[in-house]
Amino acid sequence: MTSAELDNRVRIGKLKREPPSLRELDGLLDSARKRLADAANTSLSFDSRFDLAYNASHALALHALRRAGYRCDARYLAFQTLPHTLGLPAEAWRVLAKAHERRNLAEYEGHLERDDRLLADVIDATTRLLRSIEGLPPLDPTG
Repeated sequence: MTSAELDNRVRIGKLKREPPSLRELDGLLDSARKRLADAANTSLSFDSRFDLAYNASHALALHALRRAGYRCDARYLAFQTLPHTLGLPAEAWRVLAKAHERRNLAEYEGHLERDDRLLADVIDATTRLLRSIEGLPPLDPTG
């Protein structure tokens, strides 16, 4: 899949073109499925569940970008490109972008504010993202 918006980001150095790797795509999908399942485990702490849900969403966003033939160095770009890689509506990727901001606060400042609504929204958006990816036709391994 090519997109003028994605190609514009290549021109300004935010994305790189790179053919998808079936092995990488399978690994990202497998990781996301496991993490999303674990994020639903209410016996885990909020912080663990949030981390699992966020990382599942990132793996799926990266999967979509890589499947489209692009690579990025910044995590947030994988979320920002979802409307162009999967046609994900703005409200879904905005939830994931908000989770990214919260993840950064936790990662770099050591503080994760408990927000049960955000966690539920991230799990829901990630589940929708997974369904979208699972509904795509298989890639031709011969290119």
